[in-house]
Amino acid sequence: MTPAAADPHAPKPLRADARRNRARVLDAAETVFATKGTGAPTEEVARAAGVGIGTVFRHFPTKEALLEAVLYNRLQRFVDEAETVVAADSADPGGAFFTFLTSWIEMSSAKNAYFEALTAAGVTVPKAESDVGARLIESLGVLLSRAQGAGAVRGDLVVGELITVIIGTARAAEYAGPDARLRDRAVAILFDGLRPRASAGESR
Repeated sequence: MTPAAADPHAPKPLRADARRNRARVLDAAETVFATKGTGAPTEEVARAAGVGIGTVFRHFPTKEALLEAVLYNRLQRFVDEAETVVAADSADPGGAFFTFLTSWIEMSSAKNAYFEALTAAGVTVPKAESDVGARLIESLGVLLSRAQGAGAVRGDLVVGELITVIIGTARAAEYAGPDARLRDRAVAILFDGLRPRASAGESR
């Protein structure tokens, strides 16, 4: 039997040095965009990565392509971390749940900046992250169920409601900007509202 022909449109696998350069560019871009905003120039990313601007453009032909790649990389890493938390099956389900929510709120605030930059450039973010989103929701559901079983979270809460609250809190954190006290207070109020009435206001 003749082997099936390879897909002529499939991207060629990168050489080891090219993979390393791409990873360096992504790491540098995430750091630069986090400290200086998504409007930071691509040339600054190249300097931080220790590569020439041509290397950046070979992997990411446009600034928008680089933003998309950093966004997806962040989401993928966060979901991997979420699944690690689920697999660990903490002896403190409530603590694991609220720690995870804090991380999600922080991640969502950063993610929104990338979405806004891409939208302003007229780019529609592809649905490539839909699988990542499904995995994230699944992990959230497991952590929520465990926390409810431990009596740390109100029993009438469902995942869809929780996601809506997380999104709203992430926006509130963005509004607070550099005011860490205001941001932490908003998150604390959210957490109190998620706990059973008898334990609302208790610190965790």
